[in-house]
Order: sequence, then C-alpha cells, then structure tokens
Amino acid sequence: MWLASSASPKLLFCHFLCRPESVVIHKITERIIRELYREFSSVREDLVGMDSCVEEMLDSYLGEGLDGVRFVGICGMGGIGKTTLALEIYKRISNNFEACSFIVNVREETKNQGIVSLQKQLISKILMESEMNIWNVHEGINVIGNRLRDKKVFIVLDDVDGIEQLEALAGKHDWFGLGSRIIVTSRDRHLLIRWGVNDIYTAKRLNNDDALQLFSRGAFNRPYPEENYVDLTQDFVNYSKVLPLALKVLGSSLFAKTTDEWKSSLDKLKVELDRNILDILQISFDGLTDTQKELFLDIACFFKGENKDCIRDILQSFCYFPEYNIGVLVDKSLITIGERETLCMHDLLQEMGQEIVLHGSPKELGGRSRLWIYEDALHVLKNNTGTEAIEGIMLNTPIQTVEHLSAEAFSKMKKLRLLRIGNVQLPKDLIRGKVQLPQGLSFISNELCVIEWHGYHLKSIPSNFQPNKLVELRMPCSGIEQLWKGIMVLNELKLIDLSDSQNLIETLNFSEVPNLKQLILQRCTRLSKIHASLGNLKWLIRLDLNGCKCLKSLPHKFNLESLEVCILSGCSKLKKFPEIMGNMSHFSELYLDRTAIKDLPIEHLTGLIKLDLRDCKNLSNFSNASCNFLSLKTLSLSGCSKIDELPENLGNIEGLEELDVSRTAIKSLPSSMIFLKNLRKLSLQQCEGLSSFPLMPRRCLDPMSMLEHTSMGLWSLTHLDLSYCNLQAIPDVLGCLLSLTNLNLIGNSFVALPESIVLLSNLTNLCLSGCTSLQSLPELPLNMTYIVAKGCTSLETLPLRGKDSFKPRLYLFNCVKLVDNQGSDYMLLTMLRRYFQHHPLHQIYSKNSGLYSHTHELQCCCEVNGHPNDSSLFLSEEFGKMDSHHLWLKYFPYKKFDEHWKNKLSQIDANELSQIKITFEIEGPGLEVTKCGVRLVYKRDIENLNQTMLGCSITSYEYDLEDSAKDSKIKRSRNDSKGDKASNDVEVPHPKKIRLRLPILIERLMMCFANWIGNLCTQEQGESDCEEEEEESQ
Repeated sequence: MWLASSASPKLLFCHFLCRPESVVIHKITERIIRELYREFSSVREDLVGMDSCVEEMLDSYLGEGLDGVRFVGICGMGGIGKTTLALEIYKRISNNFEACSFIVNVREETKNQGIVSLQKQLISKILMESEMNIWNVHEGINVIGNRLRDKKVFIVLDDVDGIEQLEALAGKHDWFGLGSRIIVTSRDRHLLIRWGVNDIYTAKRLNNDDALQLFSRGAFNRPYPEENYVDLTQDFVNYSKVLPLALKVLGSSLFAKTTDEWKSSLDKLKVELDRNILDILQISFDGLTDTQKELFLDIACFFKGENKDCIRDILQSFCYFPEYNIGVLVDKSLITIGERETLCMHDLLQEMGQEIVLHGSPKELGGRSRLWIYEDALHVLKNNTGTEAIEGIMLNTPIQTVEHLSAEAFSKMKKLRLLRIGNVQLPKDLIRGKVQLPQGLSFISNELCVIEWHGYHLKSIPSNFQPNKLVELRMPCSGIEQLWKGIMVLNELKLIDLSDSQNLIETLNFSEVPNLKQLILQRCTRLSKIHASLGNLKWLIRLDLNGCKCLKSLPHKFNLESLEVCILSGCSKLKKFPEIMGNMSHFSELYLDRTAIKDLPIEHLTGLIKLDLRDCKNLSNFSNASCNFLSLKTLSLSGCSKIDELPENLGNIEGLEELDVSRTAIKSLPSSMIFLKNLRKLSLQQCEGLSSFPLMPRRCLDPMSMLEHTSMGLWSLTHLDLSYCNLQAIPDVLGCLLSLTNLNLIGNSFVALPESIVLLSNLTNLCLSGCTSLQSLPELPLNMTYIVAKGCTSLETLPLRGKDSFKPRLYLFNCVKLVDNQGSDYMLLTMLRRYFQHHPLHQIYSKNSGLYSHTHELQCCCEVNGHPNDSSLFLSEEFGKMDSHHLWLKYFPYKKFDEHWKNKLSQIDANELSQIKITFEIEGPGLEVTKCGVRLVYKRDIENLNQTMLGCSITSYEYDLEDSAKDSKIKRSRNDSKGDKASNDVEVPHPKKIRLRLPILIERLMMCFANWIGNLCTQEQGESDCEEEEEESQ
C-alpha cells in the first residue's frame, strides 16, 4: 500500500516538510484512500471521461490541505454531467469529513416540499438525529449555523436555482467548521457569484472517443459499437453534440434495436427532439422572464453565430435590453459568448428553442411566431397563409433558384418585425437564389425593425411603408434606383447597405436619417454623387463606398465627429477629399487606394492609425500630410509612382509598424527612419531608383558597431522586402537588423551576400529567386527554415554545415550549376532505383486543365488502398519557365499526416497495403510528367540512407526516429512489379552521433546528385511564402 502511494517521494517531502508528523500522516492517509478508491472502485457507465474532471476538482478547486471553509460551484448547461461529477467527488472524499450530506434536486424539492424540508434533511443527516423540530426557514438557519460551526462537514447541494435556497442551507462560511467543503451545482453562474463561492468549475463536454464509449455502453452494453453499427453510432454521437444526457438517453433507447430502427430513430430526431432530453433542457428556459424567453427564441431561430455587438441595436429595438439579458442567458448556461463576441448555443438547446416555437402552432405554419425553415416560410409566403402571429421570417433561398411571390404575400403579417430573404452568407462568386415580386409589393409591416433582402428587384420600397421602427436596411444586389419617394424622418435607422445595387444613381437626403451609424454602398457603379447632407451625420461610424467607380465628388466638408472608418478604395474618378471640419478624433482608418486623389487635406486627422494610398497615381506629394500622423501604425504608398521622396520627419511617427513604399520613385529613405523602433514590416519592392542598401550608414565594420546602430532603432523589424530593387551589393550593415525573420531579395543583381547575415539569429525565411548573378551563399543562421532560390542560374555552392542543427527547406529550381560532383549520375540512379518504384507515363492518371498560364503548376494526390475521400494527400508546386528536365521530390513526415491518414495506416498491415495511387493535375503549357515514384519510409530505410551517405563520402548523421518511424505502427510493405512483399521492421541500434532529421539527410543526398538533375527541391508540407509568418520548424 505504501509503495503504491509513494511514487513521488520528493514531491511529498517538499509538500510536508514544515508540517507536524500527525498532519503528514493524516494527509498521506487521505491520499492513499482516494487513490485506492479510484483504483479499486467498480467502473460505472456514467463515469466515462469523468476521472480527469474529478482529479482537477480535487486538486485545484476543493483545496485539499487547506484549513478554511470553501464554497465551490459546478456550473453548466442541463445534461452536461454536473450532478454525476459532484456525486463521484462525494463518494471519493466523504470519508475525510466528520459528517456529510448530499441533497439531490434542490430546485424540484423546494417546489414540492419547501425549503424547511430540505433544512431538516440536511441537519438530520449531519447530526444523525431522526426527528428535527424546525417550523420555519429562520429557525432552520439558526440551527444549521449554531450546531454545525464546529464540525468539518462535506455538503453537496444539487441543482440549485434560487438564492433563497443557498441562504437557507449554506448561507455563510462561518456556519461550518474549519476544513469544511460545500459544493453547489447550478445552471446559473450569476447565482453562484452572488452567493460568494470561492471558485466556479465549468463542466466540460466529452471528447468524441469518450462520447462514443458512453453511447455504446447504453446501446450495446459495452464500450464500443458492433461492426454494423459503427457509422450509425457516430451519427448519433454527432447529433448529441457529445452531451452526456443525450448520449445516455439515446443509447439506452436503441439497445437491441435493428439498424433499420436506428435509421428511423435518427430521421425522427431530425424532426423532433427526444422528449426526455427536451424536458431536462427546458428547465432553464422555464425559469426565464418573458422578455428573456423571447430573446432566447430569437437567438435560437435567427441570431446564433452572430456578433452580439453587431446586432445590439436590433435587439434593443425589440426591447430585449441586450446588455443585461444576454448576460442572464450566459449565466444560466443557455448561451455562451464565443470568439469575436459571437452568440453561441449548444445545438440541442437551439433545437429545444425551435421545438418550443413549432409547438406554438404544430399544424398551421402561418400561426407560428417565427419561420426559419425554408420550406415552411416559402409555403406560407406562396399560399398567403400568414397571420398576425408571425414576427420573424428568414428565407435562405438555395443557389440559382428563383421564387415568385404575389404582391399580397406579407399583407396579413401586421406584427412582422424581422424579414430576411436571400442567403447572404454564400460566397460572392456563387449565384444566389432570388425572390421576385412580378406584381410588385403592396404591403409590408410598419413594425419591421430589420429588412434584409438580397436581390430585391423593385426600383423602390412601397410608398405606403412607414418604417418608423426600422433599424437596419440591407438590400445588396438590389434593383433600387431610389430608396423611397417623398420625405421620411427615420430616427431609428442605424444601418443602410445597398452594396452592388447597380441601378442606384442618387442617395437619399441624409438629414432624414440623423442617427445613421453605417452607410455601405460598395460597388454601386452608377452612383456619381453623394447628397451634401452626408457630411453632417454626427453619429456615422463607418462609410464604405468601395468600388463606386463613377463617383466624382463627395460633400465639400466632413463634420463627422463619430467617424472611425472611411473606405473610398477604387473610386477611380474621385479627385478630391473633403475638407475636415470640427473634431474627428475617432477617425482611425482611411482607404484612398486606387483613387485619383491629388492632394491630402487631412493634416488634422491626428488619430489616424491606418492610411492606405496604394496606386494613387496622381498623388505627388506626401511630405506635408504626414507631419501630424503621430498615431499612425500602417502606411501604404505602394504604386504611388509620382512620389520620389518621403518626409524627413518620418521618424517622428514612433508607433509606425508597417510601411509599404513599393513601386514608388524614391531614391533613398530619410535618415530619421532609424528612430522607427516599432517598425515591423518594410517593403521597398520594385523601388528601382535605390542604388544601394537603403537602411543604415554604409560603414558598419564590426559586431560592436552593428550593435550600436541597432540600438538606435529598427530593432523590431521582422520583415524586409527589397525585391526587384536592382541592388548591386548588400553591405555588412544587413547584420544590424537582429530581429529580422523574413528577408526578400528576389530579382536583384548582387553576386554574394555579406558574411554578417549569420548574425541574424532570428532569420527563418530567405528569398533569393531570380538573383541570376548570385554565385554562392555564406554561412547562414541556424534557425533558417526556408531558402528559396529558384532560377539562381549562377549559384554554384551552398553552405553545408555538417555538425549542427542547420536544416532549412530548400527550393532551388533551375539552379543548374549547383554542385558538380564526380559520378553523381550513377549514384542518383542507384538511389532512385533502390528507394522508389518508378512507373512510366501510361500508368499515371494525368489530366490537363486546358487553361493557359504563364507559370506551370503541378498538383499531386496520393491515395492508400483507393480511399480518396478520407485518406488522400494533396501536394502542389508552381514552377516558372523550365529549360530542362526536373525532378520534383517531396518528403512528407509522419507528424504532418492528418488523422485520417494516421488512422488508415495504423489499421493496415503488409498484406492489406496493396495499392498507392498517384494522380497528377497539370496547368500550364508544355509541362509533362514522365515518371513517378512513392515510398513509405521506415526505420530500416533511414539506416540505408546513412549508408548511402557514407558511400558519397559525406559525414553520416544520426537520424531522428521521433518524426518518422517512432509514431508509425505500420508493418513495412512494398509493392513491386512482381507483387506485394512484406517484411517486419528491423530494429537497428543507431550510433551516438549528432542528431539530424530525415529531411536534411535527403537534402544533402540530393545535393550530391544536383548536377544530374539540374534541379533541387525538398520540402516538408507547408507554405513557403517569404512574405508571411512561417510555421515553427519541425
């Protein structure tokens, strides 16, 4: 027993070093009892996946070893396993206390028996007294507080839903003796916080494996499904969204049923939620106020997955008081707030909410309050069976469908407050379905707060529509020419979106919408002017006129004190930006790219964070405008071909993080650049006027001077793009940029890189493609991940470093002079024949897309045993012009396999691995695949590679089995022209040498044969874009 409990003697010693011997013995005994219970207690079905949760609660929440009284809450949605978790903890540690009590279902018992009955139950169990004369709640409080204050007790209060229950049963910490623990399970987080818990544990969902096991125990009375039920079992687990309650209920209901009965049950669940599950989930819903219930139902039917901040105005227009009531739903575990502030809801809770709406009018579709199912909504609209009961409609039309409605389709829906038509979530390149009104539209409800109609084809909104409550109007791709005729004052309207409305020729008078926050008119290509009243919208936050290519002018003055974002990108006829009036301190983003702007009267916009002036061909002077942009973080002048200098005081913008001056006429950078201590990205692409390296003083003779210059500034620079700058040389000053991770020198004319590049210890990506004069590379930093040098036709040597961890991924197409090793032709052929089975062209499935391309792209798909859907590997490469035969070699390590491949390969043995199929897809003229080969790499292969390396007179290296063979449990298999041959793995003891991964072994081997190939490329799966952050080297 002692040996079993003393696996970590050092840990125990440190923990108990300063404690009395009696305490140490007591604590060790508690731990032993707990471990023995865990080891020897019978395994119960409902404890699948629970053990880690129990241990986490015991170790981190209940604070074993602490003398104080602790109140701990367990919170989560109904059916997630809160009671099961509390009960298991109770069984494991209740023996450590003087007395204990587990009160089940406090919520229900309070309704049925009253709180006094629960107080009697608690006291009787703890004090071991059968008769307790308690007549009211206050008397019970006194008895509990007075008689338990000296006892170390363990109490669990299960399913609490009211503060009065907690105040009556466990009101204060000082009611109980030192070391006491009180656990409360509840769906209401806010209730636990109000009660004053020390900590709250949020119950966790099961993972898929545990969910399968829990379901299988109910359905098959064993922890895994029967062979014919595997797929159906996963379907039910997917439906349940790994909710333990649903898994147990559904699994038990399917015990000893046929597969046909299983399929029928699954079809039924898609229509109607199981009643037993529904009853449990609905408990939290029933405890809401009427307003909170309506909010919950709207989220379940319309708003799940939407950003809560984006729909705040809508919810407020429904009188839902979202700031408060969304918090209530979160506290009651009915919804959660996900990433980017999205409203999230468990699928079964959503289904419960939708079931509640459906049961409101089970037979008459037009009698339901909300219509969100496409067929139901379309039936009501086409047959004019709507009623006043309908408050919301969402009709997501399928792709390329056209539905026609009568002019009276909405005439009976007097209370309609939300209307969404058209699948606005589809990608823009898909042809959306349309809903058309051949006879026009005679009526829509004046109660409407939201109109979202994609492809609305009428020229205007009905004249009898009085949209006094309208908050959002979204009609992208509409036929609107003029929103409405006459004068309307719409104080509630916050958003107008008429994007891609090609017939819109004029805007409304914006004085009619004084509280407008967002105006989105993207790609309204016939819109030529904006009403002057736009300039006075004091609440306008976002103005988006992107792509309005006929827009010639804006209001002369902008007095938009709330404006944050202004997008005028692609307004190619816009020559003048409005004069800034008043305080516009919130203005943070301005996009003027691809406009005809000549001047920038924006010197008063001191709060600008992002300024985009790309391809402003008429802009010739930026110097005066930049003086006051002290908050600027991103500045793009790319393609401003008339700009030939940057302001000398550019260094004053200390917060600048990204600067792009590509394709400008600048000849040098201002000396103040070195003070841009926060600059991370600098692009000088195609600045052909630069005659030399532009960043720092040309003389930087030793590491100490480099350190001195670096300390002056640019220590944050991580990305530097000097591609196509016609640089003749790169000086040693490059080594000063110690934070640099990505360096792009594509298309320059230098012969060599400076030796100081080795000082760039953070450099991972180096792009040298098209540097046709480059002859050699110096010693490079150890952390290099990618070296891309395609088309470096003069490159002759690479920096081989045999005794360190230098292991970049190389892209060296058309480097025809690289390495001229004697005898490499024969050795390459030997290696290829040994390690790959070559197949001629007629055995390769190849297809050509027929599309002309200036580049060549080759895509490869590998399948094992003919399973293309769940176990295929897709590899691709894009080539430039090629003048000779090339070999495309890719290494794909085991750790990069997706789960489908890992599962497939771990389940098959040598006799089953009978086919590896390769298909190629080619784009571009003249590209032809002549031979191919594929091989799975095993331990023995790595040893053979080492031997081949020795034969090439290259230092042998120890391989790293962790990336390849260690994780693979596959028996070795080969498939040659004579049939399948299998052999077991051969354990080869590797020598104690410097570790080197398999990719670099292959890379070095390929270098030996580069003269024969005329091309070299090895790569693990991953992207090689030198302008983006790369994944960590594997």
